[in-house]
Amino acid sequence: MTTRVTNGVMRWSLRFSCRRFLWKRPSLPVAASVSDALLSRNGPMRFLNHNCSSGTFPATRFYCMWNHGEDPKESDRLASEHLPSADLVLDQSPSQQRKRSSPFLKLLHLCGSPSDVLDLTSRYSPENRQVSNCLNRMWFSTKKMLDDQRRYELRLMFDHPEFESLLHRAMRSVRHMRNNDIAYALLSMVNLGVPQQSRVIQTFLRTCQERLNEFEEKTLSILASALDQMKDSPNVTALKEGMRLVVEARLPEIKSVLALQTMMRLLGRDAPKELNQKLEAKALSMTDQFNLPNAQHMISTMATNGLNSKPLLKVCCGKIRENIHDIPFNRLYNVLQSCKDLHYRDVDLLTTTSDHVASTLDIWTNKKLLLFLSVFERLLFCPTSLMEAYADKVISDPDALTLKDLLCVLKVYSSLNYDLQRKRQEFLDSLSHALISYLPKMSPLELLKAVSWLCLLNHFPAPILEQLLSVNTLEQLASTKYPKSMERLFQRVDLCLRLDRPPLPQPLTVPPSALGDPAPLAPPVNPRLSQSLQSALADEANAALQEMLVVENFYILDAVVTKPRPNQPRATGTSSISPAESSQRIAVIYTPNSSLCFGTSHPRGPLAVKIRHLKILGYTPVLVTEQHLQSLSEKERTDVIRGLIFPEDASETQPKVEHVGS
Repeated sequence: MTTRVTNGVMRWSLRFSCRRFLWKRPSLPVAASVSDALLSRNGPMRFLNHNCSSGTFPATRFYCMWNHGEDPKESDRLASEHLPSADLVLDQSPSQQRKRSSPFLKLLHLCGSPSDVLDLTSRYSPENRQVSNCLNRMWFSTKKMLDDQRRYELRLMFDHPEFESLLHRAMRSVRHMRNNDIAYALLSMVNLGVPQQSRVIQTFLRTCQERLNEFEEKTLSILASALDQMKDSPNVTALKEGMRLVVEARLPEIKSVLALQTMMRLLGRDAPKELNQKLEAKALSMTDQFNLPNAQHMISTMATNGLNSKPLLKVCCGKIRENIHDIPFNRLYNVLQSCKDLHYRDVDLLTTTSDHVASTLDIWTNKKLLLFLSVFERLLFCPTSLMEAYADKVISDPDALTLKDLLCVLKVYSSLNYDLQRKRQEFLDSLSHALISYLPKMSPLELLKAVSWLCLLNHFPAPILEQLLSVNTLEQLASTKYPKSMERLFQRVDLCLRLDRPPLPQPLTVPPSALGDPAPLAPPVNPRLSQSLQSALADEANAALQEMLVVENFYILDAVVTKPRPNQPRATGTSSISPAESSQRIAVIYTPNSSLCFGTSHPRGPLAVKIRHLKILGYTPVLVTEQHLQSLSEKERTDVIRGLIFPEDASETQPKVEHVGS
């Protein structure tokens, strides 16, 4: 009878066609470094259980996995011989067990660590359902622990003599568990770090395959949470495919937002387009049920799946804006990061977040503030209120910033080209003062990046420049064989020194050996822009057009239009005005959206320094944006470009255009 029950428990029947993926683990001595590995890992551990008291793996190979070609029936028989007898699992009658069920659960609830649970199971034999409760309590007790404490407790758990017995019991009881208990037990074991290719995990996966059609909405959601954390294997892949079919069939019946999001997270990555559209439609039909956590989780789920649904994002962002003061840092930061991954920018959400962080500046650590600034910079959004408030913080105590902090601040403020106006010089001087103190600790590459960002800000502290252009630093950079991007940074520094002409104690120049090949390759002519320029200049006999010019071996201009200056008398033989002074050179620059701060016409750092230098060289910069070329008809496009080049002739009936600020 015992053998028949055991064989029934251990029967491996596949509902989905997949080959066996289990092999036998050899019996090897326990490595001395196992304990050290446990203490050095973050998050759930992935290692094989061992018995430290014996110094070797136990004779009962509970974690064994079959070799390909091995007879599975024979493996089942050998494994069953090492399992405890069914008569020994419960030492009381069923009626006695039912009477003590409630007291057992009360004692289980008092357990504060996995070892406490295992100690309890050594005194009382849990029933089939209580095995799942024990595993769930073991996982739950570690959730709120600090990382070091969690690693220590999990080490004790794997060393505990009752841990293997509990997993033996779980594998024997799985056939008698309720569906919810199976899903919870699997999720708990995965989170506790039980090896995913171990026999117990594979047994639960096979059982889930067999019962998948019986799983309710909540059970499917729990199972999806477990599978989302597991690596692909034949059983996992088969179960995911089965879940996709079940979810697609039952989608109209799903009533829980959280369950829908969990299944979207699991199935949406590789799901066909039709299923993703059904999931999106189902989510949109449930937006009236969204609470704040649902909105946050939905955005991260869409980022994970690459599902860019603007209607769904708009609803979620609106819910987050309304409750911005109730959202902790991690969730708010994850929302912004998910928006960046989805290439979605909600101006209202970004502005509200910036204002909220700026108004509560004192409650955030410096690290969190810099993370906010960094994610805003990656979103190409200039958080005006936050950057203003953080600049005051830097000015008041620049020495509190670490080198990493300083580099982050330089990158963000130079990239977004934020003008602090009256505070600008004080802010830059504070950064320079702090940066100079770190010169002995800076690597040559960090120094080059810092100087490049300072050049974008039109700030040239002499000690930092001298350190970069010293023979020792240049030799170190040359020995690292820095790539083309490093040469580009040196070219920018060289151009800023030549054109901006900062007042330095002694002249500084970048040696030609560091510049590489300065001549950039001009891209092909933009056909839309070229056609519109030619149409705009068709009736202007005095205007000349040149396309794709390279200026100072660094900047590429899409076009240069030379025309007489307005209200300027023409040069004559007796006039003292030269032809160059009587003409105006207009530099036409095609500007992608990524070159501007989102939601504005404000140029970001690289474009801003290009405009600054073109003005020094005598050009009048004119920006033609993607919106001008893509969203307008050919006639409207021509009228806009004509208005940009000949503003004195622009009529009130032409579309409104924006000119480059100073």
